[in-house]
Amino acid sequence: MPFKFEKLEVWKESVELTGLIDQVSKTFPKEEIYILTSQIKRAADSVSLNIAEGSTGQSNAEFKRFLGFSIRSGIEVIGCIYIAKRRGIISEEHFDEIYTLTDKLIMRIQALRKSISTK
Repeated sequence: MPFKFEKLEVWKESVELTGLIDQVSKTFPKEEIYILTSQIKRAADSVSLNIAEGSTGQSNAEFKRFLGFSIRSGIEVIGCIYIAKRRGIISEEHFDEIYTLTDKLIMRIQALRKSISTK
């Protein structure tokens, strides 16, 4: 029997984001492995993991709280790609691709969050 989060489109999209981040971060220089590479991968993973954790066995209020964590992790991904761009680590194309996917995902998570009743 599938878990609730497995049916959520935002969770599926967040898994796409983790795949993209993993692929792009493999091109980062070795000196960034324990710095920016680790940070951006953890932030992207956290988007997905918070959706999953909050959706199962939690109250609606708790689910909304976990979706808030997920949104903040998405914002962290955006912050990381700005740093990576500034350091010359990622191309404009990768920056745009990650930014667009993350921005869309954050908006969808916000919409889901607003749609959940806590009454």
